[in-house]
Amino acid sequence: MTFDPVTALADVRRGMIPAYIYNDEEVFRLERERLFSRAWVFVAHESELPEPGDYVVRRVLDDSFIVARDEQGTVRVMFNMCLHRGMQVCRAELGNASHFRCPYHAWTYRNDGRLAGLPFHVDAYGGEDGFAKRGERLLPAPSMDTYRGFVFISLDPNAPPLPEYLGDFAFYLDLYARQSPAGLEFRGPQRWRVKANWKIGAENFAGDSYHTPHTHASVVDIGLFREPKANKRKEGALYFAGPGAGTTYKLPPGDFAEKLRYVGYPGEMIERMGALWSPQQRMLVEDDGFMVSAATLFPNLSFVHNWPQIDEAGTVAPFISVRQWQPVSRNETEVLSWFAVDGAAPESFKRDSYKAYLMCFGSSGMFEQDDVENWVSITEMAGGSMAHRFNLNSRMGLTSAGEPITPPMTAFSGPGTARQGFGEFNQRHWLSMWLDHLETAPPATERLDLGART
Repeated sequence: MTFDPVTALADVRRGMIPAYIYNDEEVFRLERERLFSRAWVFVAHESELPEPGDYVVRRVLDDSFIVARDEQGTVRVMFNMCLHRGMQVCRAELGNASHFRCPYHAWTYRNDGRLAGLPFHVDAYGGEDGFAKRGERLLPAPSMDTYRGFVFISLDPNAPPLPEYLGDFAFYLDLYARQSPAGLEFRGPQRWRVKANWKIGAENFAGDSYHTPHTHASVVDIGLFREPKANKRKEGALYFAGPGAGTTYKLPPGDFAEKLRYVGYPGEMIERMGALWSPQQRMLVEDDGFMVSAATLFPNLSFVHNWPQIDEAGTVAPFISVRQWQPVSRNETEVLSWFAVDGAAPESFKRDSYKAYLMCFGSSGMFEQDDVENWVSITEMAGGSMAHRFNLNSRMGLTSAGEPITPPMTAFSGPGTARQGFGEFNQRHWLSMWLDHLETAPPATERLDLGART
């Protein structure tokens, strides 16, 4: 069966998902050509590059990029291919370097991308007349911008400005990323591969609170969380805004400080959050009683904010995890998982928060193991012939006529649309954005002659 994005979009909008999209070569080809060729994709956080010369190497599918802080302190993202014969210039995953030297013919580039030198320039090229070094540099990412230290790139030089793209989701992103003027401090990433399609994790984090009472029942049974029942998730709200969607927990009664103390934040951090967050952000917590939990920024960047008990004494420690679902193939995903914490947090808080992260969503975390077992099974089932014969039911929250069972919340101070209880509004929102890309022709690109004289 040939994948038809137009038909699939109509199905998704009525809540029916073609089962095979989670393991199909044609779908993956279109994702590569039409989605990742234009989407804004996270590649690094500025805290990973604290000093001039620091760099990491990251990928957008098959394209490798060097993300480096140059000698003047500017963060740059450069395509990791030598201008000469196309060798990967930097093969280390991270480090500190003033220059990058291609291992093939030793062409050398400064950490701002400029070509610094090449062997036998006069003998091999006749000097500047045959090949002018001046002005040549590693190819920069077609579009690049940052938000709250998050470094994003797009392979489309005509991508919309990043602030415009983030839109209303920036309100929620700030609740994770703006707890003090110091901003977030990233550690990691841990990396592992799972035999599962990348979309499943992205959708799950965007709004699947329905799976928690069943998939993760054991983490409540063993006392990892204080709530006596896993189905407390239905008291939370689901929201989607711009390119992002997420879930929240309902907090017990109390003022702003009491609610954040319940989550596990110390007084000095609460004071800074109260000073930095907007009135609407504070109202979401204090008046509406909701705290952000999991979320996904389209297409493949997810967040977790949770607060487990980390010891027998019942010590509660909140943590923030940032993760990327990096597609490897139609049925394999590389997960990059960072621990993130406010840079100004007390050291004791950072230690406890890191422990909480490892217990829950590190590579061997209890939540992680529960989820991956499901996602691998879904991918395997989607690869068979029967999966091409029917649509999965993703109509949770809709009547038979396609109307929402519950109206949008009015007592919710965040932008976008929010509903309390279970529903698959967020997954349908995410898949609609996914299909909007797949039914649109890939962006036009210009072929460059690097270093050529005419």
